[in-house]
Amino acid sequence: MASSTGQSTPLDTSTPSSASPSHNHSLTSSLLRAKPYKFATQCATVDNPDPSHKDQHGASSVPIYQTATFKGMGGQYDYTRSGNPTRSHLEHHIAKISSARHAFAVTSGMGALDVIFRLLKPGDSIIAGNDLYGGSNRLIGYLKQHNGITTHHVDTTVPASLLPYLEDPEQNVAMVLLETPTNPLLQIADIEAISRLVKRYKKDAIIVVDNTMMSPYLQRPLELGADVVYDSGTKYLSGHHDLMAGVISCDRDDIAKGIAFTINSIGNALSPFDSFLLLRGVKTLSLRIDKQQSNTIQIANYLAALGFKVNYPGLPGHPGKEIHDRLAKGPGAVLSFETGDVGMSERIVGSTRLWGISVSFGCINSLISMPCLMSHASIDPAVRAARNLPEDLIRLCVGIEDPEDLIDDLEAALLEAGAVRVIDEAGSRAKLERVGRREKVVELSSERKSVEGQQGRAVVEKLITSAPGKVILFGEHAVVHGVTAIAGSIDLRCYCFATSRSDASLSLVLPDLAYSQTWDIASLPWDRIRASLKAPRADQAPDQELLTLLSNGFVKPDVIQAVQAAQAFLYMYMHLCGSTRPAQTYTIRSSLPISAGLGSSAAYSVALSSSLLYTHGILPLPSAQISREHADVVNAWAFLAEKVLHGTPSGVDNTVAALGGAIAFRKAVKGKEGSLEGIHGFKSLKFLLTDTKVPRDTKTLVAGVARRKLEEPDTINPLLASIQSISSTAQSTLASSTLSRVEQLETLERLIDQNHQHLVSLGVGHAALEAVRAKTREEPWKLKTKLTGAGGGGCAVTLVPDDFPAASLGSLQSALAASGFETYVTTVGGSGLGVVVPPSSSSSSSALSEGGAEASRVPDVKRFEEAGSEELVRWAEAAGRWTYV
Repeated sequence: MASSTGQSTPLDTSTPSSASPSHNHSLTSSLLRAKPYKFATQCATVDNPDPSHKDQHGASSVPIYQTATFKGMGGQYDYTRSGNPTRSHLEHHIAKISSARHAFAVTSGMGALDVIFRLLKPGDSIIAGNDLYGGSNRLIGYLKQHNGITTHHVDTTVPASLLPYLEDPEQNVAMVLLETPTNPLLQIADIEAISRLVKRYKKDAIIVVDNTMMSPYLQRPLELGADVVYDSGTKYLSGHHDLMAGVISCDRDDIAKGIAFTINSIGNALSPFDSFLLLRGVKTLSLRIDKQQSNTIQIANYLAALGFKVNYPGLPGHPGKEIHDRLAKGPGAVLSFETGDVGMSERIVGSTRLWGISVSFGCINSLISMPCLMSHASIDPAVRAARNLPEDLIRLCVGIEDPEDLIDDLEAALLEAGAVRVIDEAGSRAKLERVGRREKVVELSSERKSVEGQQGRAVVEKLITSAPGKVILFGEHAVVHGVTAIAGSIDLRCYCFATSRSDASLSLVLPDLAYSQTWDIASLPWDRIRASLKAPRADQAPDQELLTLLSNGFVKPDVIQAVQAAQAFLYMYMHLCGSTRPAQTYTIRSSLPISAGLGSSAAYSVALSSSLLYTHGILPLPSAQISREHADVVNAWAFLAEKVLHGTPSGVDNTVAALGGAIAFRKAVKGKEGSLEGIHGFKSLKFLLTDTKVPRDTKTLVAGVARRKLEEPDTINPLLASIQSISSTAQSTLASSTLSRVEQLETLERLIDQNHQHLVSLGVGHAALEAVRAKTREEPWKLKTKLTGAGGGGCAVTLVPDDFPAASLGSLQSALAASGFETYVTTVGGSGLGVVVPPSSSSSSSALSEGGAEASRVPDVKRFEEAGSEELVRWAEAAGRWTYV
């Protein structure tokens, strides 16, 4: 079986040793053409950069090589089971639209899953969702009976549900199988969060995602941390239900090698003619799904308005909607709904005319089914009940017909089945109501409890928030002057544990700085506060007189590093407590190195601001994913806190800490508008972070560059322009779906060298940073390193290629440690602000016990204060169900 790189011909963006004007012009042109095509264009454009695949006659459609064998010796193809030009074109095309390095086409979706499962060996175990396609369950049962492979079904809507198996050393978890949305309950699993969790505990486990429900158009799990993705090509990729096919995509060479071996060995590769049909179908993928999804949204709203319980992530109240909106481009074209009566559901399904009764989905024609009687009938009824799969559930798979016709036919079926009745025939459509529906008068209570008259009490009495650190990959310092900065979150976080007190005091505890202080709330200078809970404007400056008063009269100066942190804490508390002035203790810990240029202060600001906003009831606690609106409010306050800490921050650090992921950020300067763009398609990169432990004064460094810009414009302005060019190239490189992973890394390595030299020329380098850089460039490592953050000390970041040996990385860490430096291996990208309400003492929660085993108890502050860096992360994960931006 052939695999495809899924990439166009590589662009040579290297800098010539003697650049001439013509060279520069060529380079600029090449970079302009590196802009990726939109998805619809990629779908409709079938190409293959392999010159041997160029058709001699220039056919607009890929020819069908309907042959089993090929003549000659030593050619690219010899036997169609092993490889075929038509199938190669298809696989290249699938890889391209999936942002994958490898793709494979086989005879069915279940055939694809079977090939993936053959990566396992006896004794391995799988973690899978408890709402899976029936065929997947059937194959999983076979694996247990015949191959000695056990599967643990968990609620994948809660990432922490995987922990008992990930932490158990006796469980050889080799694979995690996810569907999201699930079939047929449309439950949402956070691929990003689960991927991070799995890799933390079982780095070699393979994360597999069935992406059939979404297709590469709506969701790309490889970009979210998955290792392998498969689709039933029979569904959306084909779109016409005239062929059987399955496709597999992945980025890892070792997995691709194993998959290719299995396909070639068992001979289930897709035939040339079916490859031709599937390639033809994919060309209209985006066009079809746009129409199907639009129809589905109308139908979901229609059924919801009648009072049916509708499972569809396009509806506002759907559990996990905010997570899905972060992971996917749209809600898709499948929904399910409940009637409350199995017989009623059977009558509805049997009464439709336009909706075809079928077990499949993804076709241009609309389909209806009852999963428990059809696609999921092979699952034991007791198991279905245990997994909360309703027997009366109806699944609708929406096609491209006119939505009015689909709703009319569905409405007629509902009427014929007796599910609804007409109460008003006036207007273009009769007004209906559910039959037998019990109306309840519900007195709604506000999510936010009244805070007036509750002196000394917080609205939320116990809360944990967290925020990630960051690295600025390109553009630091220059961002202050309007140059684009490329930044990403890292998987090291700051945690804030807020608890209510029974007295009239306020405490801040910073164990990492050996600092704690308690204040009498009434003694604080409340007469200096102008009460307003509106989110501060971006240009709003802190009250310097109040800050001076807090620093001189209320913050003990014995721990210098904690003075500004305590000052910012009091400033934020006083502005965000409203009229209640609740008695609370805030304990804040960090798995980030502090004051190392990795955004520890921004993570502190975001964790603190969000904790205040939620515990004081200014923001209602999120029921699912934290909304972008909440994150923006938190970010606005955190930016103000950053100003207390740093004077004139760029806003990059707090934005990444609040929103997560990777961004391109440009600050508004001199009347020019700023911008913030998410870098979509950004795949995680591994970095080695090296803390030199050399302190630096960020304010002085920033002021120094600003002064030189005024005094030496002919030197500094060209440097800033060059850094802007580097950032722009980096942004297009990270977002590119046409460059291979190797090409991306090579380009980033070159840009790292250039950006570092420019920053040194700006005057923000340091001998310790140069020592780190020199060490990483030595044999046998030969890695690329640059300073990050403020420079002048702090941290260096080293790009680690995907295939870099773990042993070599360990030896490099040892060498750097021998020089007095501290290192952290991390990945860039991931979730932003997180929040969890831990259980009260009257309830139970899965928390870590002393021996690392699970115990049902409430997370305690003492354990939080004393935990080491790694245990701190485990403690937080076990504290309850986290929700993230």
